[in-house]
Amino acid sequence: MNKLFISLSILLLPAVVMAQKKDKLATPKVYDLLIGGYTNPDGNVGISVYRFYAETGRTSFLSEVKTASPTFICVSPDRKFVYSVNAIPDGSVSAFSFDYNTGLLKFINKQPSVGRNPAHITIDKEAKNVIVSNYGNGTLSVLPINKDGSLAPATQTIIGEGTSINPQRQAGPHIHSAIFSPDEKHVLYADLGTDKISIAKYKAGKVPALTPEDVAVEKVKPGSGPRIFDFSPDGRFLYLINEMGATVNCYSYEKGKIKFIDSVGLASPGFTGSSSAADVHLTPDGRFLYATNRGTANELVVYSVDQATGKLTNVIRYPTGKEPRNFVIDPSGNFLMLASQLSDSVQIYKIDKLTGILIPINSMISIPTPTVLKLVSAE
Repeated sequence: MNKLFISLSILLLPAVVMAQKKDKLATPKVYDLLIGGYTNPDGNVGISVYRFYAETGRTSFLSEVKTASPTFICVSPDRKFVYSVNAIPDGSVSAFSFDYNTGLLKFINKQPSVGRNPAHITIDKEAKNVIVSNYGNGTLSVLPINKDGSLAPATQTIIGEGTSINPQRQAGPHIHSAIFSPDEKHVLYADLGTDKISIAKYKAGKVPALTPEDVAVEKVKPGSGPRIFDFSPDGRFLYLINEMGATVNCYSYEKGKIKFIDSVGLASPGFTGSSSAADVHLTPDGRFLYATNRGTANELVVYSVDQATGKLTNVIRYPTGKEPRNFVIDPSGNFLMLASQLSDSVQIYKIDKLTGILIPINSMISIPTPTVLKLVSAE
């Protein structure tokens, strides 16, 4: 009997191992939803954490931590730390420890962002550095991360240069965001003030970490105001949303080089109001792209993506709350969560994966002036 048991165990072992691997690759069902935004004495105090249940789309409040105007945040790959910009004139960056089981955030330290009014922050996969985009005076700063998760002072600051055609908004550089290439060998950053995408080589362990590429700049149509990016899941295409022009540009991407393919407008035909594009994301399968447009448009626009060419075709547009900003799509591709800054709310939609169409569900978070959302697995 013992021999039979041992033999069966040996035969079943590969199946057990495969099951364990599948479980590790399974999409989480429970998340922490982190919400940041502009702070004020009568409302938002900093970063709030909600539990998000991916089977139902329901949420529940967990915790909050005080910090000044965390309008953009990022989370370390191991989920143990959260970093936020402090979008104030004397810009800074804050570090927090994070318990994803309870949703509890604890302040660790703060460093100058070496710029004014920082608008964006991102972290590399090795958690070596955060890169901060300072909108106010157009600088890009690299801040190393210490072993305890705290931030060290900036080791590199790139100063943007130039102007563009809009004297009110483009009299100088305004770096709005930066994104790592899929292999993290490059960083691309968008300068709204100069209508440029800049490309730099990235080496996490070196100082300075960023060095300009041979062809370091890609210009966009004057007056477009490039704002923020997203890569297609396979890394072949890069999508840029232009705030002032309210357009989405599509580029091919390969080894630190981009090539313009096409551009589509966000506003509906005949629209005569004001537009101010804000955010762009693709679904996990890369079949659909979503983009937000503020101003008097206040819309979330859906496009289908040609998988061969990367080109976009409009599917449908949805009215939203006032000032739709950042949004997130959960890793399963089933839900989209949208922060409407001036409506003081986060709306949750169910995604039809076949059509890209959104279905609002009866689950809304009321929270003052939200501008950024991040989903973190709580499992």
